[in-house]
Amino acid sequence: MFDGNGAIEVARGERAVIAVPELPREASRRSAEARVEEAEGLAGAIGIDVVASRSIRVRTVRPATLLGKGQVEEIAEAAKEEGAGLLIVDSALTPIQQKNLEDEVGAKVIDRTGLILEIFGERAATAEGQLQVELAHLQYQSGRLVRSWTHLERQRGGFGFLGGPGETQIEADRRLIRDRMAKIRRELDQVKRTRTLHRDRRQRAPWPVVALVGYTNAGKSTLFNRLTGEAVFAENLLFATLDPTMRDIRLPGFDKVILSDTVGFVSDLPTELIAAFRATLEEVREADLLVHVRNMAHPDREAQREDVDDVLSSLGLSEEGAPPRIEAWNKVDLLTGEERERLFEEAKRREDVVPLSAVTGEGLDALRACTAESLRSGEQVHSIRLPASAGERIAWLHSRGEILDQKLEEDELELSVRLSPDNWARFQAMESA
Repeated sequence: MFDGNGAIEVARGERAVIAVPELPREASRRSAEARVEEAEGLAGAIGIDVVASRSIRVRTVRPATLLGKGQVEEIAEAAKEEGAGLLIVDSALTPIQQKNLEDEVGAKVIDRTGLILEIFGERAATAEGQLQVELAHLQYQSGRLVRSWTHLERQRGGFGFLGGPGETQIEADRRLIRDRMAKIRRELDQVKRTRTLHRDRRQRAPWPVVALVGYTNAGKSTLFNRLTGEAVFAENLLFATLDPTMRDIRLPGFDKVILSDTVGFVSDLPTELIAAFRATLEEVREADLLVHVRNMAHPDREAQREDVDDVLSSLGLSEEGAPPRIEAWNKVDLLTGEERERLFEEAKRREDVVPLSAVTGEGLDALRACTAESLRSGEQVHSIRLPASAGERIAWLHSRGEILDQKLEEDELELSVRLSPDNWARFQAMESA
């Protein structure tokens, strides 16, 4: 259906055809079937009705359409037969490829980046999340000539890849885009400064931070709910969680630990999104411990692990001084027989792995114990003398470390305290402040 301006209107429930190109010399970590399944999951995450999907081997990349002429004709025929008004290409398209495919197929076309940005646009719930997604959308759209955009004041929902004006006032739109991007960056800089102040305050506070990371739909939010008793949105959808959430939990030997649930990663995560969400993902970098939640029932679990490692590496989290990391091998309730036995045997040989089920609760106590032990890793005993009146610092040491001995001599308290290297550095920073 076309509106009065000649633009295609596409709502939730729009019928779509998915094409997953297998490009030459592309070192994909996944099977073609797994890539098709993930593309269908991405489309389903925003209510698109996938009526046909297929993997397409591309022997020679065509600059005009990416795909070969015969392949484009087959897709056009499938779209016509199924009554599909949308073609999703699970690859990056240039603006001219997108425009030519639309002309050839007779349907609106979006690529993988546009689809993921559309999902994020619908999921963002906080003001910061909305700004970050809009900035990513504008960075992506600013170089594309196939259509302009008109969502300068849009606060929620998608960002126009599934509808919008035709090719009009491109230069004026680009100027508006540049102005809007500059304004968003200023607002995000202010958010970043506020976040840094909050982070500095947390570092002076007596509570370690544990961040859940992992591939999208690995079960992070379900595990978060189990550990905190909260009811954070958790569904069997890709990118069910977008905005980070923090809650307090108790662990063995710790009165209070801050647990953070973060956005899920995905293969070929658009660079625009990594850049836009860097400020939020810096929360992960500042954590005391990362818990990598993995879906061990997924056939491509090793490829997903590598994708998560790639994103963490892009954030500098594979370098020296990065937070320690353990793995929560989730969804073991979906494994049976020899596969389950092999997984548990492998886990026994590693100290940084805990098999569990966030749904049934199996293994959660073991995860709590492993998390607490990891937070205490590398601890050393320090002898500290403080004025007896320094109640705040003494309380900090009691809650962040393990008091082995204490003696009161006149107005001074001598403490023997076991502290992690990070907490010892934080205590020294408090003393010198």
